[in-house]
Amino acid sequence: MELHWFLPLHGDGREIAKRASGATVEGARREPGLDYLTQVALAVDRFGFTGMLTPFGLFCEDPWVTAAALAGRTRRTKFMIALRPGLVSPLLAAQMAATFQRVSGGRLQLNIVTGGDPDEQRRYGDRAEHSERYERTGEFLEVFRRAWPGERFDFDGKHYRLEKGLLTRPYPVPPTILVGGSSAAATRVAADSGDVLLAWGEQPAALADLFGRARRAAESTGRELSFGTRFHVISRDTSAEAWSIAHRLLADMDPERIRQAQRRFRRSESEGQRRAAAMHGGRTRDLEVHPNVWAGYGLVRPGVGAALVGSHEEVAERIEEYHSIGVEHLILSAQPHLEEAYRLR
Repeated sequence: MELHWFLPLHGDGREIAKRASGATVEGARREPGLDYLTQVALAVDRFGFTGMLTPFGLFCEDPWVTAAALAGRTRRTKFMIALRPGLVSPLLAAQMAATFQRVSGGRLQLNIVTGGDPDEQRRYGDRAEHSERYERTGEFLEVFRRAWPGERFDFDGKHYRLEKGLLTRPYPVPPTILVGGSSAAATRVAADSGDVLLAWGEQPAALADLFGRARRAAESTGRELSFGTRFHVISRDTSAEAWSIAHRLLADMDPERIRQAQRRFRRSESEGQRRAAAMHGGRTRDLEVHPNVWAGYGLVRPGVGAALVGSHEEVAERIEEYHSIGVEHLILSAQPHLEEAYRLR
């Protein structure tokens, strides 16, 4: 299993989310300055994580610029850069990826994020619907892979048309392509064009079912597909200590902030977001949905809504359980990311 950490490009802190008023506890938030992000990256590099998910979003620093800066300050860690296909041409993305491979010594992975928040999509000027976005992602990855060897090619698709496309400075090793999503469209794209299907953390049975469907889709076209997932984590010397932190996080959640978040999540077009919301169903009690799997983050946080909570031994047991159902890439995050990287080393 490859174990990845998270680079907090939207800032860091000890709280899950701001209050409904937008206020934060004084001193609780850390801006995503390069000095702080360097500390996180150096910890990841030192402690043997495979790499870091480097996110993309309206409230994040740009992942390519930040990762390029940090590549020069680290030696081993890989950068799993989140890429939105609808916002950049596939040939340009291949050029960016090849350059990053050269300057980093082959330390790039790509997390293909097709998008699921309609408000954010429109802010970026992308008005394509869910199914159309995945159709476009499929074409994007086909062009990306055809460009990588550095040979001229034409492509005539619905979303992209290239004449004599050419990646003039190819790199011998392509980045691993991790396709994010839990919908049928996502599994089709991953099966056809991805190396890894990456889904948000859920109960093992739910993920095993999703992986099974994607594996069969890949096998039907003669391809092999790997699988990954993402969780928050609260790991301490004792189970009681870990759960006390989870309970404190829940107690600190502003009820109005929970209501606002749930209204926003209901508008999401993301199947993964729907599945994350289904784990807690809007309730604020009985949130341990599987041994050591806590759905509390999903009350206020978009994206991954589950955390592994327990003693170090219990968290290790859950990781082994997820590995047994096919998880080969596990992305973890915890707050603050610097201190928690040291705690999990």
